[in-house]
Amino acid sequence: MAEGRQLLAIYDLDRTVSWRPTYSLFLLKSAALIAPARLLLVPLVPLLMIAHKLGAFDRDQLKSAMWAVMLGRVPAARMARAIDAFTAATLARNIRPGARAQIERDRADGARLVLATAAHEVYAAPIARQLGFDFVVATQVRVGDDGRVGPGLAGANVYGNSKLAAVEQFLIREALVRDGLAVRFYSDSSSDRPVFEWADEPMAVNPSRKLARLAAERGWPVADWQRP
Repeated sequence: MAEGRQLLAIYDLDRTVSWRPTYSLFLLKSAALIAPARLLLVPLVPLLMIAHKLGAFDRDQLKSAMWAVMLGRVPAARMARAIDAFTAATLARNIRPGARAQIERDRADGARLVLATAAHEVYAAPIARQLGFDFVVATQVRVGDDGRVGPGLAGANVYGNSKLAAVEQFLIREALVRDGLAVRFYSDSSSDRPVFEWADEPMAVNPSRKLARLAAERGWPVADWQRP
């Protein structure tokens, strides 16, 4: 498949490379370190999720609202300390062993490795660097003129069709031509269907039920990368 073309291996993060979703964990662990009193507001988060399910606001707004409740606007230095702590905890306890093995195989095959995720880049990028990724395509959090971080997004949440659009923009930035690439893609979620269908070698990893059905219909291979 990759003969004569540059191999690009694109990985989702939540429940693909990691076995648990990262965003809520990031907010909880960061709040405990930065603003422990805000942990009293944790019961509001399920209410926000219910409101999202009922259509009160979209997924982008949900992520911003969760950050606003749990963290507010965070000074850059305090944010950096929280990110360092969360990165260390994630690498120690929340990375699937099969993900590490596949990353090594793709690296041995000469692939350039991309983490493409709806997770916030502020913590996805250091996790990706430690795992050996070359690039990160992720959701951006807004940074104010005063250097405080959050709660709003800077651009779209990198999810669904927006993930494919973000990957295509990444190719443009890196001067990569799609016809010159052989693309492998790994994800657990049917929300990534646009990228699955765009890739040359899609693989459903520990798939959700919906993705498992889709993979069976399309003949996509399925992998079990196990829990850590």
